[in-house]
Amino acid sequence: MNIMDFNVKKLAADAGTFLSRAVQFTEEKLGQAEKTELDAHLENLLCKAECTKQWTEKVMKQTEVLLQPNPNARMEEFVYEKLDRKAPSRMNNPEILGQHMIDAGNEFGPGTAYGNALIKCGETQRRIGAADRELIQTSAINFLTPLRNFIEGDYKTITRERKLLQNKRLDLDAAKTRLKKAKLAEARAASEQEVRIAQSEFDRQAEITRLLLEGISSTHAHHLRCLNDFVEAQMTYYAQCYQYMLDLQKQLGSFPSTFLANNHQSSSSCAPSSSVTTTAASSASVTASLSSISNAAATSSLGDVKSASGNRKARVLYDYDAANSSELSLLADEVITVYSMPGMDSDWLMGERGNQKGKVPITYLELLN
Repeated sequence: MNIMDFNVKKLAADAGTFLSRAVQFTEEKLGQAEKTELDAHLENLLCKAECTKQWTEKVMKQTEVLLQPNPNARMEEFVYEKLDRKAPSRMNNPEILGQHMIDAGNEFGPGTAYGNALIKCGETQRRIGAADRELIQTSAINFLTPLRNFIEGDYKTITRERKLLQNKRLDLDAAKTRLKKAKLAEARAASEQEVRIAQSEFDRQAEITRLLLEGISSTHAHHLRCLNDFVEAQMTYYAQCYQYMLDLQKQLGSFPSTFLANNHQSSSSCAPSSSVTTTAASSASVTASLSSISNAAATSSLGDVKSASGNRKARVLYDYDAANSSELSLLADEVITVYSMPGMDSDWLMGERGNQKGKVPITYLELLN
């Protein structure tokens, strides 16, 4: 019975306090009651905390969009995170593209120039996908998690203490209002005591709130370190991607110089101005000269094969796609067997690779023995 009486009294006291705060708040909004203002330093700290919270949320959300553009995937990751479960692993976009390229290359044939190039590109895309996955994981741990901890932890504590400060201020101002309305000496004495208690509680809560808000500067310093980690992770990712593409470019090789010469000549014929035409013509002339020197060197080095009997080894300089069934497709850097046959054009040799054989262009070869 005593416990029940205590609960009823406490409930009545809480209801009275809530009603008193509501009345005070309403009268302040209507301009019918005075309001205790916070000191300027505390107001500045509150504004700084609110600004930090707003921009942290924006930066965090946009970083999530950058790392995972698919909104459905982001929602799925959010749900699994709230359920404290690990999201199922799925291939990302570069990995999917890489797998399609590899499958297409195997379908067209790894021995063909196009099929081999597709496989190489696919393997590079898969490496980029792995680097992308590493970037997401590193950024989530070193950058997004600290930002989220601030929003869901530190700032919630600040909000709770700020709300308590607001309630203590309303209690103080309500006590001051009752003191002004008190007429009898006994009532005034009780009201003055109530104001002193309310003022003490308000000052104590203001100090607690101030200490929490002054920690925002430390939060900024911590987020700065996290930002540096994020930049370093991005730098590593882009450096890896650049190196992967550089290696891929080297693997794919370059076009023959004769093709480049023809391409330059075609470009120069389309130039409208005389200065551009002169520059393009000079470039085409230099390229043609280099091409003729290269072809002459290749012809002289491979001329022995045309005049001598027997098989020789040659390294393929560039990829070559066979134009018809009488020709043999070539892959850059592979070594094949070549020999001459009576009646063949001077620009061609017979090439063999295992059981495959066909005509191959001399300009694509470098004699080894």
